[in-house]
Amino acid sequence: MKNKEIERLNLAMKETSDKRLYERYLAVRLRLEGHSFAEIGNLLGRLRQTISNYWQSYQNQGLSGLEMGHSPGQPPKLTEEQRIQLAAMLEQKQPVDVGFEARYTWTLPLIAEWIKREYGVTMSVRGISAMLRRMNFSFTKATYTLANADEEAQAFFRKHTFAQLKKQVEAEEIDHLLFEDESMIRSYQALQYNWFPRGKQRKVPTYGKHEGAKLFGAINYETGTGASS
Repeated sequence: MKNKEIERLNLAMKETSDKRLYERYLAVRLRLEGHSFAEIGNLLGRLRQTISNYWQSYQNQGLSGLEMGHSPGQPPKLTEEQRIQLAAMLEQKQPVDVGFEARYTWTLPLIAEWIKREYGVTMSVRGISAMLRRMNFSFTKATYTLANADEEAQAFFRKHTFAQLKKQVEAEEIDHLLFEDESMIRSYQALQYNWFPRGKQRKVPTYGKHEGAKLFGAINYETGTGASS
């Protein structure tokens, strides 16, 4: 448990650009590593009581208790259970799934509205942004994924069909091995930035049914030359 706390503090120290907040994280980490308040105070040039206050805030409210301008006696806006529910909702659902007109994009005002509706808690967009970053979320752009793609068929082609075709080309049993594909410039909606777990990216399903211009292209497997129309 202690090791996990230290890991979270190390991550928070890497992510913050605020020197004073970094110092608070460091003070708590040193305490978890077994240093006394007096030792930490001497190392950081702070009073023993100041280090003790950092520790008590962390004990009561976790990382959020160490935020700049945060009152040690002020409870967090959302409970840990509510933050877990919020994280799961943002990762697994889109606004349209929970009753909003917006389909795919979770913005800070929308999240604030959801929190107000579900928990009766009013939060500023700035406060929500800081909370989400502590929850290891980032504001990233979504990407499209083919909803009807058959991953098993793709894997079978790569492992079996394509391997057999290459052997036939090498044995001159077939003259050419051409790969042909159709591309389409579609009138998709613009992809928007969205709050999502750090290191991941929301996938927006597309079914290839929008209007657009079609292009056809082929490439020769042996020579690498290609043509399109």
